[in-house]
Amino acid sequence: MDEIIEKIRAIEAEQARRREEDNLARYNTGEKVHQKQLAFHRCTKRNRWVFGGNRSGKTECGAAEAVWLATGTHPYKQNRPNVFGWVVSLSMQVQRDVAQKKILHYLRPDRIADVVMQSGRKDSPAFGVVDQIVVKNAFGGTSVIGFKSCDQGREKFQGSSLDFVWFDEEPPREIYEECRMRLLDREGEMFGTMTPLKGLTFLYEDIYLNRKRDPEVWYEFMEWADNPFLSEKEIAHLENTMDETTLQARKYGRFCTREGLVYPEFEESVHVIEPFPVPAAWQDTICIDPGLKNPLSAHWYCVDYDGNVYVVAEHYRAGEGVDFHADAIRAISARLGWKTDEKGRLRALIDSAADQRTLASSRSVSELFYERGILVNTNVTKDVFSGIAQVKSYLNPKNGLPDLYIFNCCPNMIREFKGYFWGSGESPVKRDDHAMDELRYYLMSRPRPPKETEKSDVKRDKERRIRRQKRR
Repeated sequence: MDEIIEKIRAIEAEQARRREEDNLARYNTGEKVHQKQLAFHRCTKRNRWVFGGNRSGKTECGAAEAVWLATGTHPYKQNRPNVFGWVVSLSMQVQRDVAQKKILHYLRPDRIADVVMQSGRKDSPAFGVVDQIVVKNAFGGTSVIGFKSCDQGREKFQGSSLDFVWFDEEPPREIYEECRMRLLDREGEMFGTMTPLKGLTFLYEDIYLNRKRDPEVWYEFMEWADNPFLSEKEIAHLENTMDETTLQARKYGRFCTREGLVYPEFEESVHVIEPFPVPAAWQDTICIDPGLKNPLSAHWYCVDYDGNVYVVAEHYRAGEGVDFHADAIRAISARLGWKTDEKGRLRALIDSAADQRTLASSRSVSELFYERGILVNTNVTKDVFSGIAQVKSYLNPKNGLPDLYIFNCCPNMIREFKGYFWGSGESPVKRDDHAMDELRYYLMSRPRPPKETEKSDVKRDKERRIRRQKRR
């Protein structure tokens, strides 16, 4: 009887030891995880990224995801047997100190079948550089977590077929593209966790702006406030030691340049909403920024009874003539049930440049639209500085809510908001700003005297930029 009791106690002791070592189980029970980490783990997209400030919890969720996939114990996805994945760091030293350390933290020792080292001893892998960890899979087989560093060069990333790749921080484009090819055979997934300190790189274009409109792309921002385990005193201290651009990247995980965003007030989670049936009484007007080689941008604007503006539809196309654009504008208007005059004609605001005639045509763009049943009004205010102040006044929350909302079926306007930066002079960079110009024309057509605080927002943006230039 005593022998049986001793065996039971030994089993219970072993179970308690394993629970103590199971950092991954504690992470998933809510002891360490926060809501944005859960959103990342639950997402089924195959190209997922966390843009996070330092100490926001981004690396934790990357390591936990890799271990779950390798062990076949992912709580939110269909698991696979015999998984092969890579953990990619910027250098071997960073691998040892960050990603490798986190993987070993979340990987229970009894699940490790073997360790292959690049340097150091396999019985103490945390103190060396790991090449591969062979992991016992829940299906009875084994999986492999391989470690790669970007400083090895592209050639070292060729040849393998993978189930997943985790990028810990931003890789060079050629490494990113090579890893995408490694995932093709097995329909694998890619995920990355990074603080965007390099400015507007290819990941800004391909992931954040998603110019290629890849439906498998997903991203989330994590900031210090999302991590409930950070000290408020330490956060306040760090905030006081950083300039605005550094703070945007290291605290919020935002992409920044030294010149800064024109509209840092824009928050996709706040200003972008799901479409809903808009009452006909809210319909206001269409606004157009014309273009031939460049995109023509047109949006449909509604205003509710409280004066809130809704951007409810979009037409955005380059390389087409007036006939094409007029047909598209009429088709979208018909779908929306947009108001017309007694002759069935639409009314719209348009950049005053549309009145200009060129050598190629004896008629202006505004005349061409007029002939096609779209009565355009070129009397718009084009002053950039006051127009930006007006847009800011609509973006800034009042009583917790802004005055401008954009339907998520307007991806080009949303993209331009996220990529609209101050230039080195007094104006924003003239690049991908067609919807931004048109939005200013529309909002400046609405009688709304700007408040002093709204005007000072622009001044403060410029003053910060000037101070940074003086410090260089």
